Amino acid sequence: MNNDDTLAKELQNEEFQVLESIYPDYIAQRTEDAIRLEIPVELGEQTSVTLQSEAPLSDVNLELSYLPPLLLDIALPTSYPSRTPPAIRSIHATHFWMTRTAELAGKLLGLWTKGDGVLCEWVETIRSGEFLQTIQMIDTSRILRIACTAPQTLAPLLQSFDSSSAELLFSNTSYSCSICFSSLKGSRCILLQCSHVFCRECLQDFWSLCIKEGSVERVVCPEPSCVKKYREASEEELRRVVSDEEVRRWKWLRVKKAMEKDPSIVHCPVPTCQAPVPKSSEDTEGTGWDRFRNCESCGFDFCAFCKRTWHGPITACPKKVSLALVEQYLALPEGSSARKELERKFGAGVVTKLCREYLDEKSTMELLENSTTGCPGCNVRVEKSEGCNHMTCWKCGMHFCYRCAEVLNPINPYGHFNNSKSKCDGKLFDRVDEPMDFEVLPYL
Repeated sequence: MNNDDTLAKELQNEEFQVLESIYPDYIAQRTEDAIRLEIPVELGEQTSVTLQSEAPLSDVNLELSYLPPLLLDIALPTSYPSRTPPAIRSIHATHFWMTRTAELAGKLLGLWTKGDGVLCEWVETIRSGEFLQTIQMIDTSRILRIACTAPQTLAPLLQSFDSSSAELLFSNTSYSCSICFSSLKGSRCILLQCSHVFCRECLQDFWSLCIKEGSVERVVCPEPSCVKKYREASEEELRRVVSDEEVRRWKWLRVKKAMEKDPSIVHCPVPTCQAPVPKSSEDTEGTGWDRFRNCESCGFDFCAFCKRTWHGPITACPKKVSLALVEQYLALPEGSSARKELERKFGAGVVTKLCREYLDEKSTMELLENSTTGCPGCNVRVEKSEGCNHMTCWKCGMHFCYRCAEVLNPINPYGHFNNSKSKCDGKLFDRVDEPMDFEVLPYL
């Protein structure tokens, strides 16, 4: 071996040491006169990728950040890098996603300068995806176009590699938890869809407490910016953090909360079911079908008014029959033979129960009528203890006047009290000298 070859060998060893220190994971094999590199392609950010085929209407569009590795089999002549470049024996793309290997080999060889090592530059050119621009695989619209014969087969392979690479990078990177401020490896953290990262223990404690207390509206990303936007956690994110039992409770509470906001919701009358049943989405307003409900949980069809088995849109509710019976019974003199005849016919216990329920309901309705105002949207009764006469219904969110039950403009609800044509003009607050329905006792 002459002096030039000895110098070349020393330069090769120095280059290999640098390569091993910077890209240790990319060196698949090395011998005295050859080296084998396995280099994945990192696009840096989500890049639009189109898999093109000669068959019409068969192109597939993807969004990828990583591409499968290129395998480079490189021969190192004894005179490299002093007088000759390395020889690329083969380039192979995993899953055959790139076929323009001859062009790539030519561009890589063009990077060599006499006397200088080029392997590190080759690795970085491939790793960064810079070569894709060089061989014109990325067009002017920044779309990476890959020619292939079977896009439908290649697409899931590329997506799988992209996902696994992103997960591996996340697992090996350290992150600071915004809750406990600890720095932990990604394998002990959770990456949410909004890109915020929290340690698994903190997120589990927070979400589990919210679910236990029934505050499903607080099961969100804890980052302040997401809290303001109410970035609710998805079921997939929740399953990665809390137990299956807590997920089931979270889903049940969400349905319950949504149902409570709908004034048309009634509960299934079947004692073993009691599931909330919404109104049909079909337009049945003003028809008998407006009372029809079908419980998706147990399949029971019933009337929303009388809670009995569905009796059709024309047939009156059986409750009216019982009401007529009660009114007839109470109109008769107490202890009369006519009352006793009705008791024998329908049963004394049944008649007594119906009368008691009727009188209780009548007393309740009279109390509500005298001391509350009904929401014009959902008819929920509201009793005011103090404050102004502008009301916001807790159930349906409608704005209305407590004095006259008129619907108010939610944008300017106080215009009703400043309108000279309104009977509530100037009566946002009730005056002290207005008549009160209670007696003021003297102070003793």
